[in-house]
Amino acid sequence: MRHLSDKALTRLRSGADLPDVGGTRYRLIGQVARGGMGVVYAAEDELLQRRVALKVLEMPGSEGELANRLTREARVLARLEHPGIVPVHDVGTLPDGRVFYTMKFVEGQRLDHYIESLASAPDRLRIFLRICDAVAFAHARGVLHRDLKPANVMVGSFGEVLVMDWGLAKILADVTHAEPNDPCGNIPRLPANGGIGNTSGTGDGRVMGTPGYMSPEQARGETELLDARSDIFSLGALLRYLLTNQLPAHPLPKLDRSLEAICAKACAPERERRYAAVPDLAEDVSRYLDGLAVSAHRESIFDKLARFYRRYRFFIWLIATYLLMRVLLILLIKH
Repeated sequence: MRHLSDKALTRLRSGADLPDVGGTRYRLIGQVARGGMGVVYAAEDELLQRRVALKVLEMPGSEGELANRLTREARVLARLEHPGIVPVHDVGTLPDGRVFYTMKFVEGQRLDHYIESLASAPDRLRIFLRICDAVAFAHARGVLHRDLKPANVMVGSFGEVLVMDWGLAKILADVTHAEPNDPCGNIPRLPANGGIGNTSGTGDGRVMGTPGYMSPEQARGETELLDARSDIFSLGALLRYLLTNQLPAHPLPKLDRSLEAICAKACAPERERRYAAVPDLAEDVSRYLDGLAVSAHRESIFDKLARFYRRYRFFIWLIATYLLMRVLLILLIKH
């Protein structure tokens, strides 16, 4: 009797795990990502003749809370219609009983891979501002992301910046923009611990999020204390990563004082010391890009001079060159 090799067994197991899309409008193309809760496949919507991303629970027979979580994630995304958030197209149940949803297929790179070829700090800051714009929109709709990190941001082929993976999202009970008959206003809430997440990613466990990017209150599992400032902490850690290419746990190189102050305020251990809202954080980053003073940093006279130089250095060097040439001409004439 011949025994199958480990490679053959893995290939057979992979085939057995494929979702059954028979009788649906979708045709599987291939797997593109795997997470703690499900698998994302590239698929063709044969009715509309377009490529979509199909997210499905990993194993057949998965039901109950896992199925509810995937449906909930689809509903959260459905209420967030923004250019920086991937739109949902469809949600349902496959013939094998697995819950699925389809969304726009994004061709591009994860942010942590994309920035390897992006040396300009201003360009990185502009990407950060677009992330802030999407997160601020979600907050205005009463949704916290709770897992903001480089791996959950995609940069598309045409430069579009998309905040991905809303599986850990929390719906704020005290914020709603839904109409009385709006079904999206009745998104089910999960148990107090969210039923999701652990200290290494987004699997099941007591603590949600990713170490280094989640706020102290989130790391302590204090779900009732989470608000916009928890995502702001994650944005601050993400900003520091964009500026240094270093994970938050690593020793960080020295930053410009204003940028360091922005990161420090966003990542303050106490919620009260952080920016109150994402637009406030984005405003400081925008002011830095424009060569203006930022609210997070009290400047000394030397800081003001340095900022003045950064903002007008082209004209300063132009005037200095002109004056130097004048002096040299005068000296030549005299001799």
